[in-house]
Amino acid sequence: MPNPFKNLAWDDFRLVKAIADARGMPGASDRLGINQSTVFRRLGQIEAALGSTLFERHRTGYALTPMGEEMVALARRLDSEITAFTRKIVGQEIAPEGELLVTTADTLLVHLLTPLLAKFQAAYPRMRLEVVLANQALNLSKRDADIAIRAADNPPENLVGRRVAKIAWALYGRASDFLKSSRIDRARLVERRWVSPGENLLDLKAVRYVQQHVPRERNVYRVNTVLGLAEAVEAGIGIGHLPCFVADARPKLIRLAPLEPEFADDLWLLTHRDLRQSARVRALLDFLAAEIAKMKSLIEGTKPVGGRPSLSAEA
Repeated sequence: MPNPFKNLAWDDFRLVKAIADARGMPGASDRLGINQSTVFRRLGQIEAALGSTLFERHRTGYALTPMGEEMVALARRLDSEITAFTRKIVGQEIAPEGELLVTTADTLLVHLLTPLLAKFQAAYPRMRLEVVLANQALNLSKRDADIAIRAADNPPENLVGRRVAKIAWALYGRASDFLKSSRIDRARLVERRWVSPGENLLDLKAVRYVQQHVPRERNVYRVNTVLGLAEAVEAGIGIGHLPCFVADARPKLIRLAPLEPEFADDLWLLTHRDLRQSARVRALLDFLAAEIAKMKSLIEGTKPVGGRPSLSAEA
């Protein structure tokens, strides 16, 4: 009796897995980069080779049969093994050249990292960088990225790296709104209009502070990115907490209170364990660590740009 599995290839498993993940032909077609008629035809060929139906067709989508579930489970194991093998091969590279996927938050990229990445590429012209902006953690074990540059108290246990600075936060307002003030009554600041991060950034301690201490009617503006928050404060919409390396670089802003140590986050340079010996990964991690060390006083809020003073605050 002929063995139907001899005709199956990895691409067949990928196709069945894509249909299962997308619950239908259109989504699978998009994921695989082929048209729907090709997906439909190839599924028919696979089912014919197996002599078994892999999906039940419903109005709501494609549902796996028991045989289909077994095939998709095997496809996922194969995918995991291939990904692990790829990581190991990448980790054995010697020369610092090739492509690196870097994930970070928009605020870090715009206000801190872009000039450093430009310097890195000038020093390593054979390196190619792809930057993925995401405020949530990506899965480095699946190679969604090679390096993550993150503000975090506790990075995932499966990642390794180094803590390079502590990101300081303080309360800021538009400088022109406080020209006549030499001292600030901190107790009365809650009476002002406030801006704050949106609830999608609940991990930020500044969000919880505003929720607990500022009357709801005084929190007049929320935005789901720290970049937008800084723009709002500078536009005079209200006062708000900002990272010092963002706010101190804006001459139109002024600190209204001392640093908030409990708001601080650690800045981490992270990679997957299997990639830590990769020459290209080490090259970027070492370069960024050295460059960020030069900017530590700015990041930690101890040396505002231009030496601009903050207002004295009364308790």
